[in-house]
Amino acid sequence: MAERIVVALGGNALGKTPEQQRELVRNTAGTIAALVEQGYEVVIGHGNGPQVGMINLAMEFSARSGGGTPPMPFPECGAMTQGYIGYHLQQAISRALRARGIEKPCAAVITQVVIDPDDPGFRHPSKPVGSFYAKEEAEKIAADKGYVFAEDAGRGYRRVVPSPLPKRIVELELVRQLVAAGDVVITVGGGGIPVVETADGLEGVAAVIDKDRACALLAREVHADRLVILTAVERVCVNYKKPDERELDRLTLADCERYLAAGEFAPGSMRPKIEACMDFVRQSGGTALITSLEKAADALAGKTGTVITK
Repeated sequence: MAERIVVALGGNALGKTPEQQRELVRNTAGTIAALVEQGYEVVIGHGNGPQVGMINLAMEFSARSGGGTPPMPFPECGAMTQGYIGYHLQQAISRALRARGIEKPCAAVITQVVIDPDDPGFRHPSKPVGSFYAKEEAEKIAADKGYVFAEDAGRGYRRVVPSPLPKRIVELELVRQLVAAGDVVITVGGGGIPVVETADGLEGVAAVIDKDRACALLAREVHADRLVILTAVERVCVNYKKPDERELDRLTLADCERYLAAGEFAPGSMRPKIEACMDFVRQSGGTALITSLEKAADALAGKTGTVITK
C-alpha cells in the first residue's frame, strides 16, 4: 500500500513575482513528480505570506491612488493567491509528471478553513505577510497605514496579521475523494481562506492561517502517514546562526517541548513548524519531517532531515 504524505511548501519558496514564481515552481514540481514516481501518494499545501501581502498592498494602493479599483478584502486576496499559486503548481506538476511518463490528474482546490472568531490570535497579530523592510521603512508604513510590523528571524521587518488556529477544512470531503482516486491534490493554500460560521453561512475574516498548522490538520484528516514540511534548511537547528549551532536529526515530543520552553525556535519561522509537527504526531501517531525541498527525497529515505516522533 502506497505511503500517503502531505507536503507543506513555504510561501517564500514560491517567489516574489509571478515570473519568478513560475521559474521556482518548475524545481518544486520536479521534486513532487519524483516523489509520485517513487510511489508516494502526495497531497500538497502551500504558504502565501509574501503573495497575499503583495496583492493586498497593490489593490489598496490602486484604490487609494486613482487606479479606479475597489479596495479588496483580505479573504478575497487569500483566495486570489490560492488561485494563481495553485495554477502555477498544477501546471508545472502536470508537465513534470508527463515528462516521467506518468498520466495522473493534478488539481488545486479553493479551500476554506473554519476558525474560532474569538481565537486569541486576533489580539496578538503574529503571521508575517508581504515583503521584508528595513526598520525605518516599516515604521513609516506603520505610521501611514496603521499596520503592525515585527522583526522576522533576522531577515528584516514584515507586516504581521492575526493567525488563528485552523478548526475545520470545509472542502475536506472533496479533497478526500480526489486523494482516494489517486489524484495529486493542492489544497489549504495559504493555510486556507479563514472563515467563521454565522447564522447566514460562512463568512471570510481578515487573517492568515499558518500553512504548517493547516497542513497538520489536513494530514490528520486525510490519514496521512507522514507530514513533510519543506523549508529553507536541511535540518532543524538549535542555537541557529550562532557559533555553536547544532543540527538535529531526530526529535521526540518531549525534546520539542524542552526546546520550545528554552525559546530555541523563532516565532513566525521555525516555531510554528515544530508546533504543527507536534500536533500531527500527537494526534495521529504518524511521524513528521522537516527538511529542504532539495533534500526531500533523501529525507523521506531516512538519509537527512529532522524526524519528529512520539
